[in-house]
Amino acid sequence: MKCILENPIEIYGKKTKNRIVLQPMEGCDGTKEGAIDELTARRYRRFAKSGAGIIWFEATAVCPEGRANPRQLYLNEETKESFKALICEIRRTSLSENGFEPIIIVQLTHSGRFSKPDGTPEPIVAYRNSHWEKGKENQPYVVATDDYCKSIAKDYAVTARLAEEVGFDGIDVKCCHGYLFNEFLSAANREGIYGGSLENRTRLYFDCIDSVRSNTKNVFVTTRLNACDCFPYPYGFGVDKNNNIDLTETKIIITELRKKGIELINLTLGNPYLIPHINRPCINAPEDGNIGIKRIRDITAELKRTFPDIKFVMSGLSFNAEKALDYAAEIIEDGVADFAGFGRMAFAYPDFYKDFILNGSLEKNKVCLRCSKCSELMRNASVAGCPVRDSGVYMPFYQKHVLKK
Repeated sequence: MKCILENPIEIYGKKTKNRIVLQPMEGCDGTKEGAIDELTARRYRRFAKSGAGIIWFEATAVCPEGRANPRQLYLNEETKESFKALICEIRRTSLSENGFEPIIIVQLTHSGRFSKPDGTPEPIVAYRNSHWEKGKENQPYVVATDDYCKSIAKDYAVTARLAEEVGFDGIDVKCCHGYLFNEFLSAANREGIYGGSLENRTRLYFDCIDSVRSNTKNVFVTTRLNACDCFPYPYGFGVDKNNNIDLTETKIIITELRKKGIELINLTLGNPYLIPHINRPCINAPEDGNIGIKRIRDITAELKRTFPDIKFVMSGLSFNAEKALDYAAEIIEDGVADFAGFGRMAFAYPDFYKDFILNGSLEKNKVCLRCSKCSELMRNASVAGCPVRDSGVYMPFYQKHVLKK
């Protein structure tokens, strides 16, 4: 019997082959110029064989100072041919292996306070935050001026035109996980046109969405959005004065996004630098992962009920290991979300969806172990991948950059 995950669905006039989304998982393995390198290409070749309907390309910087690490991808005139070649290879490989071409979305980003363009922190922040900066007070923080913020829309315009030129189907204006646009959502005490009111706090985010839309013709615009920060500090986005989740402002933002033509939103929450178990439920966390996945599900369901015409991607599904796709089918069947998003599972087991469709189940000895070793690699300035399931490639990096420390 056909699984509901195989059902196509239309977004932006394009019909997806199925409901599986490979999430934007950064490999930190581009060249120093920001071009596609060998490990980058290897990862996306594996993703192309997966049978996923949407491949959501990883965080790609729009300016040099906004790179999260010295090997983060950066789309520009010098690197564009490497992107174009990889996109062509993804389409060709998927067509050969699966009989269709996936929809490919690029996530454009400015990393803000998590920028490390040369390997050392050079944080460009929306405002100073003593909670986030605890123990790091002496880093060279630069509060983005209003003039600097105005210039970012031009960076998005330039990069968006290149993204269209090299063949992406869609552009994600990233607003999550504590990066610059997401941080501005909580800038309640910042002065000027980018702080204080919700209108001001969303100004940079919306200006860059408008910039992408007005500078492209044949790509759609989407976003990965933090539904809430889920973190107990003053003025966090999406939480009330008692640090309880409050989606009031989130719903106002989505209402405006809908007016701007956004049909697809990839939902997430929290900040993986501070509370990784909130958006990536795992087995070694301070709370039971089942609590975490229920939180994500409940928030996604509430927003889907409020905005039934918006297509939502639910995140965090790798937590369910060998039952992940059964759970994914359940959330689609129950109307919680329209797409099932997988990140860590794709690192560990890129053929997971294909195996499920062919065999009706996943192989237990291949699934993501929810051990967070891929994140450990990233946090230790290494390339990122699965050192357990893809040990021949990534275990040497884990031994060098994590275990030897």
